[in-house]
Amino acid sequence: MLLATIGGVGMWAVVVVLPAVQAEFGVDRAAASMPYAATMVGFALGNLLVGRAIDRMGYWIPALTASIALGAGFLLASLTTSILGFTLAQGLLIGVGTSAIFGPLIADISHWFNRRRGVAVTAAASGSYLAGAIWPTAMPYVMQSEGWRFTYAAIGIVCLATMVPLVLLLRRGAPLAAAPGSPGRRLVQPISLSPAALQVLLVVAGFGCCMAMSMPQVHIVAYCMDLGYGVARGADMLSIMLAAGVVSRLASGFLADRIGAVKTLLIGSVLQCLSLLFYIPFDGLASLYVVSLVFGLSQGGIVPCYAIIVRDYMPAKEAGQRVGIVMMATIFGMAVGGWMSGWIYDLTGSYAAAFLNGTAWNLVNLVAVGLLMWKARRSAMAMA
Repeated sequence: MLLATIGGVGMWAVVVVLPAVQAEFGVDRAAASMPYAATMVGFALGNLLVGRAIDRMGYWIPALTASIALGAGFLLASLTTSILGFTLAQGLLIGVGTSAIFGPLIADISHWFNRRRGVAVTAAASGSYLAGAIWPTAMPYVMQSEGWRFTYAAIGIVCLATMVPLVLLLRRGAPLAAAPGSPGRRLVQPISLSPAALQVLLVVAGFGCCMAMSMPQVHIVAYCMDLGYGVARGADMLSIMLAAGVVSRLASGFLADRIGAVKTLLIGSVLQCLSLLFYIPFDGLASLYVVSLVFGLSQGGIVPCYAIIVRDYMPAKEAGQRVGIVMMATIFGMAVGGWMSGWIYDLTGSYAAAFLNGTAWNLVNLVAVGLLMWKARRSAMAMA
């Protein structure tokens, strides 16, 4: 959790500096959203590549390489002189570097737990949201006095100084399976879908939910700027949203251990869809704080459920790659959704249509999750 909390800054720092970068480089909102999209693309590909690497060589070597890339990326981004250079640093170094603390980390930790796997996975995944609660709150204060470039350089130094020692503490390899007959040993559960079909269904569900999720997470700071509330208020709302997401993730882990990850996923998806609609009529300052809290409590547990489903229904030896593919789909959803919301804003001059676009994608997610639950339930009834 500590490693993910520090390294998770790679996902959220660009959201906080988006208005400052847009003003300095003189670009429109869609172009200013491209560094975030590039970060998410690099993050997505990194989840797949690092995930495959940990299946072969364990966690710590790929994670060490990624941590060095992350710190170097922030240092390089602080020196860029164009939006293109900033975008490349975000995508190739920061995005790929951050990936080690998400899908690969939760895939690796899933090997260590059987009876409490849901809680273990969601606890590890909570680090990325803790990062979103801490870093966006601290960054504006440094930016006000020193500017975004100094802030980025300082983040790079902090990442290198802390993440490398933490990764070196994780050199022990995880067990791939519990011994036969050991307490709490979990077998792969049956489902009336081939591994390829299940993978595709999870990819569709993950992409749809994160297309919806990206609208508030990527644009809440810019949205507050447009409403006249300022960057600091927007960063506070983002922090509240993500802090609530930590609570949601941990609660979802406990729930998944009791009712199953598929049902937990469906509950989270329905609640996210409903809470996303609340942003349209409620745009007062106090209302936005409340809606951001509700949204965070609704959606935080969704993404880790995909990893738990992979571990429940697919072989353990493929966990890193399989989880990496699903995480890649969710991150592509965040990337495309973040850019698309900016593009819709440029076309309409308002975020209302962007919120409706997110809701439509959430419905795609619900269809995929509903089909998954139906298949899982049929298999369970056949076995009973």
